[in-house]
Amino acid sequence: MKKNLTVAALAVLLSATAGAVETEVTGSAKAGQSKVAMCIGCHGIAEYRTAFPEVYRVPLLGGQNAKYIQVALQGYKHGDRKYSTMHALAASLSEQDMADIAEYYAAQKPFSPNNPDK
Repeated sequence: MKKNLTVAALAVLLSATAGAVETEVTGSAKAGQSKVAMCIGCHGIAEYRTAFPEVYRVPLLGGQNAKYIQVALQGYKHGDRKYSTMHALAASLSEQDMADIAEYYAAQKPFSPNNPDK
């Protein structure tokens, strides 16, 4: 009887965690191009610094590693990264949106296409 309970408990645990495993989302740079309008306003300006909620040097994202960008966006969305503006923007993004945006920026040159002088 004890063995049956252990097996049953294990089966319940496995079925509960099976749904929690995230599948790898493949991003598309082409799809990401239509999703970066809010990003370019800060991440497309060389030497840009924010003034709210604090002074912060905003990084250019062109040429950045896609997986890094995707993980950063997930961190902002889930509150692991603490920057209220990015949290507000990332909170509305799906996993597919984040993957597409990450691929878009990874495909760019290391400097923003909005700043060809850099």
